[in-house]
Amino acid sequence: MKDLTALTDESIALLQKMVAIPSISRDEKSVADMLQEELTGCGLSVNRHNNNIWLKQSSWEDGKPVILLNAHIDTVKPAAGYTRDPFVPTIEGDTLYGLGTNDDGASVVSLLAVFRYFDEMPQAPFNLIFAATAEEEVSGRDGIESILPLIGPVDFGIVGEPTGMQMAVAEKGLMVLDCTAHGISGHAARNEGVNAIYKALTDIEWFRTHQWDRVSPFLGPVKMSVTQINAGTQHNVVPDTCSFVVDVRVNELYDNKELLGLIKEHVSCDVKERSTRLNSSRIDVGHPIVRRGEALGMKLFGSPTLSDQALMPFPTVKVGPGDSARSHSADEYIRLSEIREAVDIYVKLLRGF
Repeated sequence: MKDLTALTDESIALLQKMVAIPSISRDEKSVADMLQEELTGCGLSVNRHNNNIWLKQSSWEDGKPVILLNAHIDTVKPAAGYTRDPFVPTIEGDTLYGLGTNDDGASVVSLLAVFRYFDEMPQAPFNLIFAATAEEEVSGRDGIESILPLIGPVDFGIVGEPTGMQMAVAEKGLMVLDCTAHGISGHAARNEGVNAIYKALTDIEWFRTHQWDRVSPFLGPVKMSVTQINAGTQHNVVPDTCSFVVDVRVNELYDNKELLGLIKEHVSCDVKERSTRLNSSRIDVGHPIVRRGEALGMKLFGSPTLSDQALMPFPTVKVGPGDSARSHSADEYIRLSEIREAVDIYVKLLRGF
């Protein structure tokens, strides 16, 4: 049996190397190269597609349940308020500073330590896959979605994201809608034309006030927010078009395509969806992994933030070290004790599954 403490120490050192390599979404090649080299150096058989890395358990046995351990290697751009170099990993006491430490490097290295711990265990009642994937922050098509057909069937997944090691059993989906109201242009002084802004106001008010019937016990109601608006060319011309953008956060009781159809029935403007692929997700609270999490004292909750769970067509839970409030913030950090605690809890979660 591998020494878990030593594996965790190695993973923390690996996280420092990750921080030192910029890995903004869609530009993860260098960090993927480093991870591939490091994992190969550990004697692991590494699979790669684009900037995604994955490992399969050495003691793989067909017929056992397959569990995916997944976290992402990409980051957002550094926030403007950084007082430290975001790409210089700095440890002060129990705290490691650097871009991507909290979101999502700590989950990457914690899940990697857990994978290595179980890797050669023949008596494990499951097969593990570890995947460190790209483009999560932009929901890109060359991330987790691109390798799911390559890694084969999965029974359920553990998605590492900063949740304070509490268990998200549901996650809101996302649709972005481009809406256009149409009028007729005319001279503003002569009361001519049909003002597209005024036509848009009715639909904007509907988006602001409408309440959908299905309210989730974990995620609450569907939330629709008008976030951008554009109309007009000059002050004396009645605008013939008014476009606006709606951010729709969908609970697990609606499918994106279903909700899109219902929205189109209620509004008069043209509605064009950018995508319907980022559906909400949920897992049955009676699922064995959820029951095991509860037995370990994990709090069950619904997550308002989007992750790669939206792209996984199998049951998942979201749980990982760190705090979501630190994500995308200046002077991002993770506590080393949070990583050690996460590794210990992940191992207990899987041992008792």
